[in-house]
Amino acid sequence: MSENILRNALWLAHPLFLTGIGAVMFRRGLNKKFKFFFAYIVIQLLAFAITYPYRNNHFAYFYLYWVSHAIDVVLGFGVIHEVFIDVFRPFHTLRDLGTVLFKWAGLVMLLVAGVVSVSNTASSDVLPWMQAIMTTERCVRLIQVGMVLFLLFFSQYVGVSKRQHSFGIALGFGMIATVELILISSFAGDHLDESTVSLINMVAYNVTLLTWLGYTISKSSVREVAGATLFKPQRWEQSLTDIHNPAPADSLIPMFEGMVDRALSRTQISLPPEPPAAAPPAEKSSTVATRTRTALPVA
Repeated sequence: MSENILRNALWLAHPLFLTGIGAVMFRRGLNKKFKFFFAYIVIQLLAFAITYPYRNNHFAYFYLYWVSHAIDVVLGFGVIHEVFIDVFRPFHTLRDLGTVLFKWAGLVMLLVAGVVSVSNTASSDVLPWMQAIMTTERCVRLIQVGMVLFLLFFSQYVGVSKRQHSFGIALGFGMIATVELILISSFAGDHLDESTVSLINMVAYNVTLLTWLGYTISKSSVREVAGATLFKPQRWEQSLTDIHNPAPADSLIPMFEGMVDRALSRTQISLPPEPPAAAPPAEKSSTVATRTRTALPVA
């Protein structure tokens, strides 16, 4: 009985935290900057409002849950890309390259989900479309964990502060993704039962919502725009820009001209000085000097 009360309390806390996050984001204009994340919050609120009244109707709750779950997976992948765009905002070429990689990653995830769902049809009691949703969700969770690990270890190299909103969003998704992956492994190995897994997952999700609420309420710090740690990503940016926009062949001509000029100047500097000439008679000094300047090569 006490476990059911705790479970209902944790479940009812979801809309309270979600409403607070959405209200703060809308008030501060963050809904325009993080559109996918704001849509994720709104969908979570709608999913709770729709599924909670049908919690005792297993047939309706089953399909409502899986439909909302599929939408959450798609929006979760969009949030990862949104965080990536915000992190690499000063580096336009790296951002464009990451966008292309994200598109291919999404396509690969769909292909993997389709192959897994078809191959496990005969050997599993799970429906193919459910298997596809779960496989896609696990792929998204792995990417979310990778994103938060990247920010934890390399945030200083891209000038991202740990107090930025994008860092808090990635941190929340990374926490819930890590917990879910651990719970899935424990449940598959018969180390935890379904009730315990559900309870731990709800607690972890509430902690994630509190993290997001704290980051949305707090003021985001200004990212670092200069520093020694930013030289490496700037070199990556410049290298990718040079590859994407190679210099024309005519631009090599000034470089070779400069090389020739430097070589000639070094040759002239290294020439030994001429020995002093004997003093000519006074009446012929001007004529000899003129002949000497004429005989010397022009620099």
